[in-house]
Amino acid sequence: MEKDVVLRNKAELILGGSVKLPKDYKVPVRISRSTAGPGAGTRSVVFAFNGVRVKKTVSYDEGDFELHSDRGTLFITRKGKPFLYEVKIEPVVFHCPEQAFFNLDQRCIYNCAYCTSPLLDKNITKDLTDEKIVNMIEEASKTQKIKSIALTSGVVGSVQETVDRFVSCIGKLRAAFPETPIGVEPYVDSTEQIDALHNAGATEIKINCEAARKDIFEKVCPGLDYDNIFRMLEYAVSVFGKGAVTSNVIYGLGESDDDLIEIMVRLGMRGVAPGLRALKQTPVNKEGIHRALDDIAPITPERMIYLAKEQKEIFRRYDLDTRSFKTMCFECTCCDLVPFKDL
Repeated sequence: MEKDVVLRNKAELILGGSVKLPKDYKVPVRISRSTAGPGAGTRSVVFAFNGVRVKKTVSYDEGDFELHSDRGTLFITRKGKPFLYEVKIEPVVFHCPEQAFFNLDQRCIYNCAYCTSPLLDKNITKDLTDEKIVNMIEEASKTQKIKSIALTSGVVGSVQETVDRFVSCIGKLRAAFPETPIGVEPYVDSTEQIDALHNAGATEIKINCEAARKDIFEKVCPGLDYDNIFRMLEYAVSVFGKGAVTSNVIYGLGESDDDLIEIMVRLGMRGVAPGLRALKQTPVNKEGIHRALDDIAPITPERMIYLAKEQKEIFRRYDLDTRSFKTMCFECTCCDLVPFKDL
């Protein structure tokens, strides 16, 4: 299949709704129950085809896409028409294929309009201690290949208390898995916190600037400091090194393509790898998004592909490469079109 067709299919699958499973079909792997990311609060499966993969919400009741099984071969239709042939289902370790990615706590003192994690049952992660995470990874490693570990979290109590939790967990993980890359996705507000995360044993860091424009950021993430995030990113590059620092930019919030190119350049010229994440509206976060923003246009596959190609050119301009990352989203590739991997 031509690469452009594969890109188009992946974009349509990412942006579309859930996948309906056949009535008596038993998924051959453990279904992922996300507490962070675009699919937080949903049951998901990773579908792989033509060298790419997408993590999708699945349901036995309804879906924008339908999975079919014919004598052991899986394929997907959309509105009754053929969409993908020879699909495979990949296992996840925790949240990602070949990666143990944990949300330390889905609660958060902030109220970002698009984030579903704080809206989930507060008991979901209450028993997720450092020791339990280590034990879960050790058990999973008996049957699955684990390339890396990653941690994210809502901000619980305070920024410093949450960073302290990261540091504690990283220390336990580094002791148990001394050679395994560990990525972290915290909200930080001081350079000392970045030092602490690195000293504890983290090898990569993601500090999300979230939106392409400050005025949009202030609407969707009230209480967070946009300018300080960029100061933290610059400092993080000096600590973790170029090729180990990334920042997600959510698009579909009302920004223009030029806004996105500008923010990607701003990040790239500082040695930060810009990650693009399409806004995902769900029944859980839709009300909050529309309360914060005026009417926003849906993202099209054409826009997603165009932006991914622009992203790749910016990576090249600033000597960045998604393949230098061993953890988190650039390693996973399930939710985005990833330069140098998908295109």
